[in-house]
Amino acid sequence: MSPKRITVAVISALLLLFAVGVEAQQKPAKVDEAPFPSYGSGAVRVRLYTDYFCSPCQASEPDLEPVLKDLVTRGVISLTLIDVPIHEESRLYAPYFLYALKKKNTLEHALRVRATLFAAAAQKVATKKEIEGVLKKKGIEFQTCDTSPVFKGFNALMKEDGIKSTPSVVIVNGDKKEASSGGSEILAALKGLK
Repeated sequence: MSPKRITVAVISALLLLFAVGVEAQQKPAKVDEAPFPSYGSGAVRVRLYTDYFCSPCQASEPDLEPVLKDLVTRGVISLTLIDVPIHEESRLYAPYFLYALKKKNTLEHALRVRATLFAAAAQKVATKKEIEGVLKKKGIEFQTCDTSPVFKGFNALMKEDGIKSTPSVVIVNGDKKEASSGGSEILAALKGLK
């Protein structure tokens, strides 16, 4: 190959690398988004809406957990856990749920984090520093991230499902959609899926 052809080949290769580099720089970097809290692959979709400072939510969570685990494990449902920050204090808690899922996103872990946050709310933990202390004490790692896409998704689902109170559940089975509110009604609706 002549020196002229080698020079042209090298320049062409450099221009190609430069063009690829410029294109890569123009594309926005992937946002470090929080994971969406959805678990299981069952045909029945279950959306559970709760608020950490809602007394009925706090009371019903221990009864719902084993039923939810069973339904997800057996492949009956796909479950989405949706934080509805009705109480002002919950707006501080909801991101920490997603931050914890950023480190480990399994149903078992999500339920453990929720139980920890419900207990912290019952104890009136009210600052970031206190919440972080509670999570660290329980050995729950977290990583801050952009939660806005998840909260936009939550808002869209709340609007679609007409959620006005917590706890609420929406069960979508084929083209049939049913909503239930209150711990005992939700538990009965979930047990009806077994």
